[in-house]
Parts: sequence; structure tokens; C-alpha cells
Amino acid sequence: LRCSCRSGGGLVQPGGSLTLSCTASGFSFDDYDIGWFRQAPGKERAGVSGIRRPDGSAYYTDSVKGRFTISRDTAENTVYLRMNNLKPEDTAVYYCAVTYEDFAISTISDIDYWGKGTQVTVSS
Repeated sequence: LRCSCRSGGGLVQPGGSLTLSCTASGFSFDDYDIGWFRQAPGKERAGVSGIRRPDGSAYYTDSVKGRFTISRDTAENTVYLRMNNLKPEDTAVYYCAVTYEDFAISTISDIDYWGKGTQVTVSS
């Protein structure tokens, strides 16, 4: 059970876009929910977006609705997070997260596997 998060982070100006990707191995999307948490300086790590079983429905935290889009490529076992109209408050380290629980209500204690974090910085 692991996921390899390819670097998709970086520095972007407000209003810009980035795409994060996470490739899973050792498990199926049918068995776990997968998505991203993020942790900003001085704040707790919290869920951002995830793909939920059994139908692949998407979860988004309120602050990113309408700006972020999560998708998956089942053949490649990869999940993508397209982040548009980025704001300074989106600045954080983003972590791919895998959970047997419902991603929509998961907290950090529910996560079964954490990918390596990637820094996203939104600044002019």
C-alpha cells in the first residue's frame, strides 16, 4: 500500500494553475479512497479533495469548490488534482492520502498511507 506523488507543486502567481498527481500501487481504487490533504504554516493538516468509493464521486472542501478538480486514470492508477485560480491562502504542503474510511469525513488519524508532501506556493 503506497502512493508516489509526482512533483506537481511549485511557485505560482495568484490566479495561476497547477496540477498534482499521485500514482498508487499495492491497492485498488475499489478498496480505498484517495485524495489530498494540505498543511499550511501554523495550521493543522486538513482534507482538500478526494475520490470516494464506490462510484468515484468527488469530495471538495468548501474553500476549493469551483476551483479545484480531482480526477483519476484507473488504467494508470493515478489521481490528479487540477488547481485553478490559485489564491495565496492555498499555499501549503500538499500530501497524497489514502484511507479506508470515507474521505469526506476523514481526519489525519483516518489516513492509512501518506505520500511525500509537495510544496505549493501562491505569491506575486
